[in-house]
Amino acid sequence: MHHGYPTETLVRFLKARDWNVQKAHKMLIDCLQWRIQNEIDSILAKPIIPTDLYRSVRDSQLVGLSGYSKEGLPVIAIGVGLSTYDKASVNYYVQSHIQMNEYRDRVVLPTATERYGRHISTCLKVLDMTGLKLSALNQIKLLTTIASIDDLNYPEKTKTYYIVNVPYIFSACWKAVKPLLQERTKRKIQVLQGCGRDELLKIMDYSSLPHFCRKEGSGSSHHSSNGTIDNCFSFDHTFHQQLYNYIKQQATHIKTGLPIKQGSVHVDFPEPDLEDTEIAKTIESEFQKLADQNGLCNSLNGLKVNSD
Repeated sequence: MHHGYPTETLVRFLKARDWNVQKAHKMLIDCLQWRIQNEIDSILAKPIIPTDLYRSVRDSQLVGLSGYSKEGLPVIAIGVGLSTYDKASVNYYVQSHIQMNEYRDRVVLPTATERYGRHISTCLKVLDMTGLKLSALNQIKLLTTIASIDDLNYPEKTKTYYIVNVPYIFSACWKAVKPLLQERTKRKIQVLQGCGRDELLKIMDYSSLPHFCRKEGSGSSHHSSNGTIDNCFSFDHTFHQQLYNYIKQQATHIKTGLPIKQGSVHVDFPEPDLEDTEIAKTIESEFQKLADQNGLCNSLNGLKVNSD
C-alpha cells in the first residue's frame, strides 16, 4: 500500500492523527486489517459487469479525472449535486469508489510522478454542487460510508477541495458544518465563486478544467458542448475507458480461461469516526430545517386571504 514510499505513507497516517504516534499506529494496523479482510489488493481484478451495469454506476455516481494541475497533481471532478446513487446497489457504488482510489494510487499517481519528475502522492478535488437538493438527505448514509473509507484507509490523499456552483442549500449547511471541522481540514477546503473558473485557471490549464467549470451555469450536466469528450463523468471518457479496461485486463490475468464472475464486492463498512458522525448529524439537521422552512413557505403560498 506504500507503493515504494513507506516513509511518506507513515507520515500520512501521522498527519491524520495529529502526530499522535499511538493513534497513528492503531489507524495503520486497522487499515492493514481492513485491506486483508476485504481483499483490497485484488479489487482491481474484479470488474463491475455487465458493462451496462457499470455504465449505470457511472451515470449515477458522477466522478472522473479531468486532467492535471500545473504542479502535476491529478484533478478529480465530483458531481455532488447531481449524483443520484439510484441505479445499482450500495455495494457497487462502494466497490467503484474503492477501485478508483486504488487505480489513482497504483496507476495515476505513479504515472504523474514519472511524467513530472517528482514524487506526487496527492490530488486535487473539484466538487460541483449544481443540482443539490433536499432529497440528497436520502444519500447521507452512503456518502458518510464513503467518506469514512477515505478518512480511515486513504488519509491525506487530497491536497485541496475546491467547491463550486454553490446553491443556497449548501451555504446553509456549510455554516453549520464548518465549526465542526479540524483546522487541518478547514485549510484544505476552498469555496469558490460561481463555477470557479478564474481561480482554478491559476493552478491548472483550461484543458484540465472540469467541464462544469468552463462557463458560468454549465453545471455537472451529462451533456457538455463537446459531448462525452470533455465530460469526465461519462463512461465513454478516456479516463473511465482506461480504468475499466485495466480492471478487465487484471481480471483476465488472474483467471485465465475462466469467465469473469458477476456480482458486487462486499466490503466491510468501517464505523465512522466521531467527527464524521457529528458532521452527518449536523447536515441531516440542517436539511430538515430547510425542508421544514420549505414546507412552511409552500403552505403560506397556498393560503388565500379574504378581504372585507
